[in-house]
Amino acid sequence: MLFPVKDVPLPSLYSAVTRRDPRADFKWDRYSEMIWKWKSTLPRRRRAFYGKYFRSRGTFISLEQLPNFLAMRETAVEPSGYERFYSDGRITADACAIWKALAEHGPLATLELRNVAKMDSKAGNVRFKRAMAELQCMLIVVHFGTEQETAAWASGKFELVCRAFPRQTDAARQITSEAARRALAATFVTLCPGATAQQTARLFGWTATDALSAFERAQKLPIAKAAGE
Repeated sequence: MLFPVKDVPLPSLYSAVTRRDPRADFKWDRYSEMIWKWKSTLPRRRRAFYGKYFRSRGTFISLEQLPNFLAMRETAVEPSGYERFYSDGRITADACAIWKALAEHGPLATLELRNVAKMDSKAGNVRFKRAMAELQCMLIVVHFGTEQETAAWASGKFELVCRAFPRQTDAARQITSEAARRALAATFVTLCPGATAQQTARLFGWTATDALSAFERAQKLPIAKAAGE
């Protein structure tokens, strides 16, 4: 996670850099400002995925684990996949419009993307935020740097995951969703040794059956082997 998030039992970059208790009050200082910039530079340099994933909050995913996440979500897609996903009912019309805009125009900053997707009104901004959360949670769109569009704070810039991370997308196509869940569960258990199958299901949004199966099988595998399958 970028910052500690209640009920998300995962480490945060904020805690790692500041070495502060994750339960302590948040403090904005030079360390916080530094990692705030990293959330833009790391994805743009293709060092890690960053987007609003767990609990729709800032999340980093390593290049090693990204194929497993994509396989688990079954979103190792081509840029032109928006029509199929929309016709299959997997994304909303607004998410389809944003995906199409990025597919046709490449990386776009927030205001420009809203304009191209025809969501530049006040009501459109609400729809835009909802659709962007949807696409980031499905690992279709990644935060991809910033751009100074106005005199205020720099706007976030976005790109399709399949174009930003083509190798990881290709690798995901060789992994079954079951193997991906097992690898992710194994990593989670390593990060949180006391974790339960119920916590795993809640964190990843899996069914109880899928979580229990992945959790039990992950406990029998070394982490290196599970992540490599």
